[in-house]
Amino acid sequence: MLEPLQRVHAALGEGSGLVLVGGAVRDRFLGRDGGDWDLASALLPEAVMARAQAAGMKVIATGLQHGTVTVMAQGRPFEITTFRGEGSYADGRRPDQVRMGVALEEDLARRDFTINAMALPVAALAKAGWQAHVVDPFGGRQDLEAGLIRAVGDPLQRFGEDGLRCLRACRFASQLGFTIHPETLAAIPRRLDVAGMVSVERVFTELTKLLCGTNPGKGLNHLAETGLLRLWLPELQPMIGCDQNRHHRYPVWEHTLEVIKRNLPEPDLRWAGLLHDSGKPSVRTEDEGGGLHFFGHERVSLELVQVILTRLRASHELIRKVSALVRHHGTHPGATWGDAACRRFLKALREDSLPLERWAIFRLADQSGKGFGLRECLGDHRAILDRLETLADAEPPLSVRDLALGGDALMTLAGRPGGPWLGQLQAFLMETVLEHPEANTPTGLQDRVRAWLSANPG
Repeated sequence: MLEPLQRVHAALGEGSGLVLVGGAVRDRFLGRDGGDWDLASALLPEAVMARAQAAGMKVIATGLQHGTVTVMAQGRPFEITTFRGEGSYADGRRPDQVRMGVALEEDLARRDFTINAMALPVAALAKAGWQAHVVDPFGGRQDLEAGLIRAVGDPLQRFGEDGLRCLRACRFASQLGFTIHPETLAAIPRRLDVAGMVSVERVFTELTKLLCGTNPGKGLNHLAETGLLRLWLPELQPMIGCDQNRHHRYPVWEHTLEVIKRNLPEPDLRWAGLLHDSGKPSVRTEDEGGGLHFFGHERVSLELVQVILTRLRASHELIRKVSALVRHHGTHPGATWGDAACRRFLKALREDSLPLERWAIFRLADQSGKGFGLRECLGDHRAILDRLETLADAEPPLSVRDLALGGDALMTLAGRPGGPWLGQLQAFLMETVLEHPEANTPTGLQDRVRAWLSANPG
């Protein structure tokens, strides 16, 4: 990344004041691999474009009205924004007016948190002791060392400018494991009206980053205590304080946080962790002995997956993956299951395009997240998975496509054209080969086909 960045700096010239800003500087201090490297310059956007083009670089007018252009260097895009000040924010997202050509410190003053309000001159980026060159007017480096998320200036003003910043504070708490400064945290509930103006697409992106952080429980608890959870995920509010039965050491919300943490930091697993028990509060019953039950919670949770992720405009693929994990999270093949029952479960996983190993990852997180320890449930889990893997390795027929006699062969054997009977026959044959996979040969199926046709002559 340094070489193309240095080419951009050379193209714009020493007087450009080109600096690395925002998260890239923060992540450099933290030793983390950053994402995009955002740049800022004293040059007006027209000057940036002219100098970059004169150096033979491709330039894209990304957002001239906001002072931003994109310069391509060695196939990498670099967004460069002119130092700017901002006016009021009527829509809770973008400034109504932008002032170009301000000082760097004024540009940094418009940013959300002190840890994101630092700048590093590109000319000093590759130098030893680059830390000494960082422009840090608001104490971002000190807050990094303290593990603190603190708004630049007045948090009420910062959150009033862009409602997403409330959620970003919680997201950084999750990703970095930092603490939100008390004044910054206290300002969030007072800006829920602005947060409510944020588009669901932006909310979904931030929530996903929060869920995939290293400390998602911290971020989610901040959502709950500030009112953001009720604003964007109101269906989950009843999970807080909902006790469980003797099979769980934790209430529903705390168990949920454990399951999320124990899963891999991947969107489908983390969203499934958040939503898999979301249906429990609405189906909670208590018997005469005081025992708690949650009959049918998987069905209700699955409905909530569809409602919530559709509202947040998640992709169809993510909704499918999360739905499959939630649908099967309550299925626990055990020693009392016969091989045929296990094959039926493998068939159900295949129909949902849910790999066995993916189901196993989520199941282990769910089981160990009940609070009785990983070691206590690992042996049982390993035994279940070993058995399912052994059966799967034998490649049993799990769908109609696996039958040794295809649809054309069955119609020829029956002497009938296709119709509803064909699907009924195939369902019968599937049940047969699930019980007896060795029967899945043309010869083995023919006698069963003839017997079925005799019993179903119509």
